[in-house]
Amino acid sequence: MPTPLRPSLPPIREEVHFGDRRVRCFAERPHSLDQMLRDAVTRNGDGEALICGDTRLTYAELDAEVDRIAGNLNRAGLGKGDRIALVLPNCAEFLTALMAASRLGAIVVPVNVREQTPELTYILNHCGARMLVHGAEVTDRLPAAADLPALERRFSVGGNAPGADPFETLVETRVAAAPPRDFDEEDVAVILYTSGTTGRPKGAMLTHFNIVHSVMHYEFGMALTKADRSVLAVPASHVTGLVANLLTMIRVAGCSLIMPQFEAEAFLRFAARERMTYSILVPAIYTLCLLRADFADYDLSAWRIGGFGGAPMPEATIAALKDALPGLILMNAYGSTEVTSPATISPPGGTGDRPDSVGKPVLCGDIRIVDDHGRPVPPGTDGEVLIGGPMVVPGYWQDPERTAAGFVDGAWKSGDIGAIDTQGFLSLHDRKKDMIIRGGYNIYSAELENTLVHHPGVIECAAVARPDPVLGEKTHVFVHACDPAPAEEDLRAFCAERLADYKVPDFITFLEAPLPRNANGKVLKTALRALSSGDTGG
Repeated sequence: MPTPLRPSLPPIREEVHFGDRRVRCFAERPHSLDQMLRDAVTRNGDGEALICGDTRLTYAELDAEVDRIAGNLNRAGLGKGDRIALVLPNCAEFLTALMAASRLGAIVVPVNVREQTPELTYILNHCGARMLVHGAEVTDRLPAAADLPALERRFSVGGNAPGADPFETLVETRVAAAPPRDFDEEDVAVILYTSGTTGRPKGAMLTHFNIVHSVMHYEFGMALTKADRSVLAVPASHVTGLVANLLTMIRVAGCSLIMPQFEAEAFLRFAARERMTYSILVPAIYTLCLLRADFADYDLSAWRIGGFGGAPMPEATIAALKDALPGLILMNAYGSTEVTSPATISPPGGTGDRPDSVGKPVLCGDIRIVDDHGRPVPPGTDGEVLIGGPMVVPGYWQDPERTAAGFVDGAWKSGDIGAIDTQGFLSLHDRKKDMIIRGGYNIYSAELENTLVHHPGVIECAAVARPDPVLGEKTHVFVHACDPAPAEEDLRAFCAERLADYKVPDFITFLEAPLPRNANGKVLKTALRALSSGDTGG
């Protein structure tokens, strides 16, 4: 049986932040990402910090490399508050560039490498990125220089690219150390763009204050220490990869084991060889590992914490993992970009005992269940989940209207429908938002619908989630088309040119009649979901 985790709890006190938010906070905490790294060097300078391919860095070596990159970025013109975008796969350079920019007080904007040119153009212009670090493999998808008026410098990782300097010049050139910066913990550290319900993504502003509390929630909620080693198998540009993996390891002075991309057998080989102890993965990865590999072929005895989030974990997967790895403690971590990752964490052993629940609120978190009028409901009663606490972001970058619509009294309106029982366990039952979670990636149906209706052969369409045993959900689009109807592959190609590949529809069904609607003209997606679950076509 797994050994229960019994972390000693830190002192917590009430403070006021972001103007008038009264929140519970960790009384003793670092005040910036850079301080977290410097603290890790002090505690574990000779310990391994980063392993990726042939690159292996101790904390002392990581700190020195970060300092060189920060100095060169500063000489190139990057300063406090400037935005630097990272369009990078999982790689060592992602972490070193992130921490170097943070040392300067710059704002880092991680972007998924699977985004296409229109999405990249919008994000880079909306955040006003002055600098860009990108993988050479995405060069052909980058916007033209004329379409990015604010961008001044580009650096390419993994090969040369026209118009970009090699990233190696930032590492190899020795300059004076970056000047010391004064940090306000409420300064924005990272902007993460989330899929927008109107077709345009929103830039959630993650402050140093937010991130520090989130990584400390992981630290104490999962009893993590400098002995922990975490495989990064989800995108570093996602809040889970960024906060739950990379920055949590820096907080505890543990080691980040970086995989460029996930493949089940490669993941298990890497985890066994490098003695992985901790992971935060989407349920689809656990399922794929069980389907495509035999756990008995790998020494996974060091793996003690199996965190997951982004989608429900099938009970069959929980049972299979318990049989294959009896020493593994499964822990659900429910959250979002707007709450800087976790809002709840399962108590040790809670996932097996309460598979219907996503756990209990994190130490400094405040979760309320309210009715349609914003009034609290009794325990066990369904309502919308409102999430408060020091990890809740102050809003969206340059988007006051959607900030006002998405937050109330300092809490984020999740759009999820759930209930909290008398023991404090949160269970989720539905979503107000028409969001599809495909392998841990969020896909807003409106974004996909707004793209497809621009196809000349589409009159109207609606996208819904279709259950999938591996990915959790896939995308099913119902289309009322012109006569003759376009080919399915034509519609998929149309989407692929404009959206990230995971947003391209998995299933397309053509309807002879218009979409079903209620008396007020709203599309009846419940009817479409029922049709999808019984649809055998594709």
